Amino acid sequence: MDFRTLPDARVLRLDNITLPGCLIGDSAETVRAALTLADGRIVDAEPDIAVDMAGAMVLPAFVDMHTHLDKGHIWARSPNPDGSFAGALETVAADRAALWSAEDVRARAGFALRCAFAHGTQAIRTHLDSIPPQDEISFPVFRELRAEWAGRIELQAVCLVVADGVEPGDGGRFARTADIVAESGAVLGMVPLPLPDMKARLLAFFRLAAARGLAADFHVDETGDASVSTLRMIAETVLETGFDAPVTVGHCCSLAVQPEAEGLRTLDLVAEAGLNVVSLPMCNMYLQDRTAGRTPRWRGVTLVHEMKARGIPVSFASDNTRDPFYAYGDLDMLEVMREATRIAHLDHSQTDWTHAFTTNPARACGFDAPSLAPGAPADLVICRARSFNELFARPQADRIVLRAGRAIDRTLPDYAELDHLTRHQ
Repeated sequence: MDFRTLPDARVLRLDNITLPGCLIGDSAETVRAALTLADGRIVDAEPDIAVDMAGAMVLPAFVDMHTHLDKGHIWARSPNPDGSFAGALETVAADRAALWSAEDVRARAGFALRCAFAHGTQAIRTHLDSIPPQDEISFPVFRELRAEWAGRIELQAVCLVVADGVEPGDGGRFARTADIVAESGAVLGMVPLPLPDMKARLLAFFRLAAARGLAADFHVDETGDASVSTLRMIAETVLETGFDAPVTVGHCCSLAVQPEAEGLRTLDLVAEAGLNVVSLPMCNMYLQDRTAGRTPRWRGVTLVHEMKARGIPVSFASDNTRDPFYAYGDLDMLEVMREATRIAHLDHSQTDWTHAFTTNPARACGFDAPSLAPGAPADLVICRARSFNELFARPQADRIVLRAGRAIDRTLPDYAELDHLTRHQ
């Protein structure tokens, strides 16, 4: 049988498959098992047809909890001039001011969603640049895309505003952005900065979120400057205010260059405050410690092992895609899983890191948790690999993606479709 072709049957059993042990309550890294599919779900029933899958690994469809659909695929028209964080900020700001119409954002975000779907992602949280008036442009587009993609990819949005746009007290113009977020069923987001009045701005942020019943998601300490530690301030503020909606913190890069004892004290507060952490290893390895003519000395990744040891829910995600913050990527969570394993040394570690790409991000965002249990949707990614070593050694370009038990067309959109937006010469 061609690996990419499954027989059509009312009740189909996939025999001799490899499952991550942690997803079926087993302490082993992987387990040989079988799954039966019927009516779009995993079931406990006698099959009409059973297929020997030759040990193929089966994963639930992925959850990508930190992306930037509005920035994606602008590299061809606005490349980062030097690969630096400052270069990314300046380039994106200029591109946004000149070109981010509703039509432009919709076309690029839709292209990215088609890629994610083909690779096997079932849910995405995207940050949306929300510096006025962009919030009035991008959120209506997001709401249209969420309706259009319902049943294929569940979408969630977070506003992205830098802390100097959140005024102490009433929040200033940011209060209007918070209203747009609430009207959109989205999440309130901010990029904290090491400002003298950052605590007052955080308090204003949390007051706005609490008044509207919104969860929070921060870009935090995305720098190699060891003196920057707004992560600690966020954890302290959550504890002081009793803010009880979910809070996610992303990046947290400076932890890795701080004195060990200082970083670990911060993590104790993060654990106490119940924060969710998402690490973006591919983007941070691209940006952090980049200096012309000098080899980077660190990878940009945060302290994921130390977090996990404290019971902090850790996830990994794609982040940026072919834009000035990350020149590469395709919203392929299997690539994220492979590269995170290499970059953060998830191998030779606990056997349950698969949760960081599936169940952990789902719970952090409030999506239905991916599952391999009877009754769960048959939304699966099936790879020829028979072990994690084989899974991570190759890109698994011939994977099968099942949605509601049916194989989807995995043809990726052609970059040429974006030529009219990216000004190819």
